[in-house]
Amino acid sequence: MSSSRLTLRSQGRGELLVSLCYQPAANRLGVVILKARNLPKMDISGLSDPYIKIYLNYNGQRIAKKKTHVKKRTLNPVFNESFLFDVPYNEGLQNISLEFLVLDWDRMTKNEVVGRLEIGSKTGPTEVSHWNEVMNCPRKQIAEWHKLRE
Repeated sequence: MSSSRLTLRSQGRGELLVSLCYQPAANRLGVVILKARNLPKMDISGLSDPYIKIYLNYNGQRIAKKKTHVKKRTLNPVFNESFLFDVPYNEGLQNISLEFLVLDWDRMTKNEVVGRLEIGSKTGPTEVSHWNEVMNCPRKQIAEWHKLRE
């Protein structure tokens, strides 16, 4: 195992602050990527050029995707970018989940995955709690920090 992989294991993958808002009348899910913190160093410079891909999943299938702009040379990027996803008509959020991939942009090589997060009704305990709050409080922006996973 390479030393950078060992470092990632010991220092963690960082965290992502995400705000969600469900608009049932419009069948829309609003997603605001606010910021990330403590991202691992991915470049030789000791920094990273992070950006985030967001996928809307329906019954486990990716049905829509969006992405943020790249934030250059930072381990604590501030994005403040909003996205709207149309959710399947009359479905609610039971079979919907959001997948976030934090990537390190690289001009020369393939962009590396820094960490990932999935929020939905069948994910980890903090993710499920955030998701349930979003479902139970429609039209309200609800923000929460989430730990990124491998």
